[in-house]
Amino acid sequence: MINPIEMVRMQNEAKKLQKKLREKKLKGESKNGKVTIYMNGAQEFEDIHIDEDYLSPDMEMVLKKAIKEAFKDCQKKLQKEMVQDMDLDQLKNMFNK
Repeated sequence: MINPIEMVRMQNEAKKLQKKLREKKLKGESKNGKVTIYMNGAQEFEDIHIDEDYLSPDMEMVLKKAIKEAFKDCQKKLQKEMVQDMDLDQLKNMFNK
């Protein structure tokens, strides 16, 4: 059983990690670059840019596809960043102390 002091320490470490993730900014783009999505490292949506060519009603399906592509691109970049930033020793210490 985890003692209360250890639990507080783990919660503080988790809060620090969440703050660090929210500070990281990522950009994902559709394959043709006409849609750009901005997210933070906590996978929270920040902003979107849509090229004017896609704003007409007859472009709805193309726009939806481009948004999905941009979102997937952003997710891939985030996963890559998280692996690079992951401090395995820090994680081990959080759970093994």
